[in-house]
Amino acid sequence: MPPSPPASPFPTIDISPFLHPSTPSRLHSTSASLSAACTNPGFFYLTNHNLSRALTSRVLALARAFFLHAPAAEKERIRRLGVGVGKGDGARGYQVVGDNVTEGKRDWHEAIDWYRPVREGEPFECAGGGREDGRDGGDREGPYELLKGVNAWPAYPEGFREVYEEYVEKMSELGTAVVEAMGLALGDGMEEVFVGNTRRSAWVMRAIGYPPLPEDGTAGKDEGGVSCGAHSDYGCVTLLLADETAGALQAWVESEGEEGRWVDVDPMDGALVVNIGDMMSRWSGGKWKATRHRVLHRGGGYRVSVPFFFEPDWDAEVPGKEGEEEVIYGKYLEGKVKGNF
Repeated sequence: MPPSPPASPFPTIDISPFLHPSTPSRLHSTSASLSAACTNPGFFYLTNHNLSRALTSRVLALARAFFLHAPAAEKERIRRLGVGVGKGDGARGYQVVGDNVTEGKRDWHEAIDWYRPVREGEPFECAGGGREDGRDGGDREGPYELLKGVNAWPAYPEGFREVYEEYVEKMSELGTAVVEAMGLALGDGMEEVFVGNTRRSAWVMRAIGYPPLPEDGTAGKDEGGVSCGAHSDYGCVTLLLADETAGALQAWVESEGEEGRWVDVDPMDGALVVNIGDMMSRWSGGKWKATRHRVLHRGGGYRVSVPFFFEPDWDAEVPGKEGEEEVIYGKYLEGKVKGNF
């Protein structure tokens, strides 16, 4: 009989004590579990998150419908454009397969990127005076500087924007609950630090469509032969909604006395996959790890995922780990975005 596969190293955490009235013992138990998961392996499953199945199913279905059935002209209408090109700000909008780059290699996926709408009068210069676009996208005016533009929403399929805006609201509430729990875990007033520095979270949301990697090797050296190259996320907390595709998302897991290895982070019914980013690793003084991960989608089917990145405020000051300088998150984000395309 072949050996059984190793048990999943990714724990499951019930976040409900931070979403509903609860007891101090339950709050501390949940935060302790979060701390252990963030220390190693840096990935975990989140349950009882207050997201209805009807909403999450609709979010995934709309993304799939857009990627597989939207007219080419509609995809082109909301195409991500470079800074100073038409209505582009170098970040927001639709990307064709190969547009996105990870560590110098082109990724084998298409996507739409949205960023928190920026408002006039906000304290950080990165958040310039762009106004949110209208329902038909007709008032997207440019040119814009990097990250100072407005979001572009698909007109097809119908109802896309309304559902996704509801999802953003729910995910922002969930992100606040998660960082509150993390702050309690670290102690020393970090609850106030985390919540206070994410009140106007510079969130990022992506809808990503992964066609299977070509079996003939045409996803060659320029593409890196992967759906999304190995990387760590650069913000606070990533909350991932994905379809039922298994064997695609992988995390680099290191255990004491063992060599590191890539481990599948397969979807769990009713749960979100959560990992922490570089900013949270900094805030923890390096205690928690921003785990590298990648996507390798082979075989049949078309994979869809919708990661929501709950990030610091634009002007949040994030300390460095030993030997690193403090960063202003918005400036840090600008630098990262410049290398994504």
